[in-house]
Amino acid sequence: MPDTTLLPGAVDTFATTPGPDQPMWIGGEKVESATGEWREVSNPAHRGSVICRVPAAGVEDVDRAVAAARAAFPAWRARHFTERARALALIADEIEARAEDFARLTALDTGNALRTQARPEVTTLVALFRYFSGIAGEVKGTTLPAGDNQLQYTRLEPLGVVACILPWNSPLMIAGFKVPAALAAGNTVILKAADDAPLTILLLAEVCNRHLPAGVVNALTGRGSLIGSALAMHRGVDKVSFTGSTEVGRGVGRQAGERLAHVSLELGGKNPSIVFPDATATPQDTDELIDGLLLASRFTRQGQSCTAGSRLFLHEDIYDEVLDRLVGRLGALTVGDPLDEASDMGAIINGKQHASIDEYLADGRANSAMTVALGGSAPTEGALTEGFYHLPTVFAGARNDFRLAQEEIFGPVLVAIPWREVDDVVAMANDSHYGLAAFVWSHNLDAALGTAHRVEAGWVQVNQGGGQVVGQSYGGYKQSGIGREVSLEGMLAGFTQTKQINVRLRG
Repeated sequence: MPDTTLLPGAVDTFATTPGPDQPMWIGGEKVESATGEWREVSNPAHRGSVICRVPAAGVEDVDRAVAAARAAFPAWRARHFTERARALALIADEIEARAEDFARLTALDTGNALRTQARPEVTTLVALFRYFSGIAGEVKGTTLPAGDNQLQYTRLEPLGVVACILPWNSPLMIAGFKVPAALAAGNTVILKAADDAPLTILLLAEVCNRHLPAGVVNALTGRGSLIGSALAMHRGVDKVSFTGSTEVGRGVGRQAGERLAHVSLELGGKNPSIVFPDATATPQDTDELIDGLLLASRFTRQGQSCTAGSRLFLHEDIYDEVLDRLVGRLGALTVGDPLDEASDMGAIINGKQHASIDEYLADGRANSAMTVALGGSAPTEGALTEGFYHLPTVFAGARNDFRLAQEEIFGPVLVAIPWREVDDVVAMANDSHYGLAAFVWSHNLDAALGTAHRVEAGWVQVNQGGGQVVGQSYGGYKQSGIGREVSLEGMLAGFTQTKQINVRLRG
């Protein structure tokens, strides 16, 4: 097999010419699928353009990966935590040294813009590996007071083999939520890369395998309906950690639940941004609000984010002012090739998702109660028609019971809804089967925190559109998921189990 290492400069070649086949990782080695079949990876910025091929793994490959991870588990769990911490730190160092390679491959693979999304995603990945390296020693139990003739203590032990099923929208960042935490706790890992964006995960596996024993990190590519299901149902997989849509997550949860395997699910969101009138008390306040709403909308990730603040609740007193300012900012975003430094927004991941967004836009245009404040349709001419691009869209005059305010579109579409009474806006915000994120904008401490406490969401930002840092728990309420990630608490709850040991001592 030829050397298929992704070297500096290779990504730019891939952008114009199909690159070499990129193998999977099983047992510390680059491997093809057992069937010998391959799948093409397409470039969302250029319709019909093939980046390269990856193996189309089957059930036999899942068995091979599970066997490799199980074989590596005893020695990895037995290592002193300082050794695991050192390995994670070395991985972080190499990712940081190759940050531009990772970022350019992210832009090519996912369609996320290089400057606004791909580079920050790699920065977050490095930070996550360093954070979990630093807290590897916190996987520890407690000694219980039990009298002079008893020694009673607990051990936090790793679960075993963890299958991490990853999405296509931010594969590196989501891998960072799972992999270093699982490894720090002493587990071994099988990565299932997203069908449409597998390349950065293969590069991550390559880096990990330079610093870890064979079999500790494995990576598979192929159809999720086949190998994702096989991992969820495999008796050799002790935990399934899934990030993706609520619909698919229900299926994964059912499959893993049939055998009572550990499971965590980070799923969809239809997240409210609630703006109080005092958020525009001064010109500086208004500027900061518009900056924050732009970030919260996740339009620079094409709206392809489960934390996107896609329901904008504006108080009636400032509705027109804020909407006009925000529409102006969103309309000024540059949509273009993800590898172009000038692009604020890149491409939608594939034709199927592009068509789904089209259908939602048509539904919005057909709703006479709403008006199109910005966008409303896909580009029909020019360079953007060469890829799967959508423009920023804002619908004004929406109601919370409209379809576009209830369903996760996963595209650059925002619905603006007026409100007057706090109780009403909280009720509307909570009138959703999702409960992942929420954003509250007010400089009145009582209003801001009172609303943040009442909103049914697992991740709430006040007066900012971002704000998440490593070490803070992340996860959803209701049908937005089960479990927490990105934190010490998430690592202990999600990747360890407690063993109680009682010893009778001779007095």
